[in-house]
Amino acid sequence: MTKIKALVVGAAGYAGGELVRLLLQHPAAEICGLVGHDNAGHRLDEVSPWLLGLLPENVAMIEDLQLDKSADVAFLALPAGISAETADELLRRGVKVIDLGADFRFKDAEIYAQWYKKPHARPQLLPQACYGLPELWRQEIAACSLIGNPGCYPTSVQLALAPLLKAGLADLSQPVIADCKSGITGAGRKAEKHLLFCEANDSINAYGVAGHRHTPEIEQGLGRLAGEAASVLFTPHLTPMSRGILSTIYVHLRRSVSQSELRALWGEFYADEYFVRLLSPDVWPHTRWVAGSNFCDINLKLDERTGLLVVCAAIDNIVKGAAGQAIQNMNLMFGFDEKTGLQQLPMMP
Repeated sequence: MTKIKALVVGAAGYAGGELVRLLLQHPAAEICGLVGHDNAGHRLDEVSPWLLGLLPENVAMIEDLQLDKSADVAFLALPAGISAETADELLRRGVKVIDLGADFRFKDAEIYAQWYKKPHARPQLLPQACYGLPELWRQEIAACSLIGNPGCYPTSVQLALAPLLKAGLADLSQPVIADCKSGITGAGRKAEKHLLFCEANDSINAYGVAGHRHTPEIEQGLGRLAGEAASVLFTPHLTPMSRGILSTIYVHLRRSVSQSELRALWGEFYADEYFVRLLSPDVWPHTRWVAGSNFCDINLKLDERTGLLVVCAAIDNIVKGAAGQAIQNMNLMFGFDEKTGLQQLPMMP
């Protein structure tokens, strides 16, 4: 079998390290290069010891990308702005690109500039980019060479609400409320005071209140599904766990619908989706039940007292919320079964 040659850019971060872990287990992929910045010149297992002996080559500088001629696909786990410049160079060489950052998640460069406080580095590339949420947009992903891999929070919220929005049952004249919790890996692999053990342990805190950068991505995705504008009040929280996202979403309904009709709607929508699991009634998602996997667990309940629908979704933020979803997109782009290399089960306990 001729293997896909994959380049991992940003290999020493949490998302990059998860990409390496998953690609090493992928039967149709071969890592052909590792690129970093602060860790350039070092072996990957010097900065990520859990990969000891698996990849002997050193991490290259991003400036040395032009030296690599063999990649079929490049995964970019880079800060906003840098991804777009790097993607441009790679696309010119015929390399397919999956960007795990924010540079290709938006169709409107002005929205990107507003929320990321900088002009988009390559706005001319946005029309050819596809939003990489496979369960919702797999046909266009399969024909695309430039993927904007969704953010972790937006993945959980969109998968949670997609059946309702596609059925036209959400009352979007009122904001959707998304109350979301993330593990500390969601902040990236960096040394900052609020991420230290003694700062984060035994505590939970809201951040990015009424202004988090994932807000416009969620609104864009919900609006596309519903075919009308959507607004969201999104509040993320940092929790003292390593990985995982739990999103609890509250939405008004356009008309009266029974609990059984709603469950049937979700069941039918995700009936053929391996990675999305609708849990039994009154069994609510736990982040532990999806840890290390590409699954998204969902449950829902209609609060008849208030008329609000409550939907909960749990994902692993660095697998389904980042690296696993990126590989799922790669599988689509190269004609493989979406599950290839992604059938590892959750880690429990």
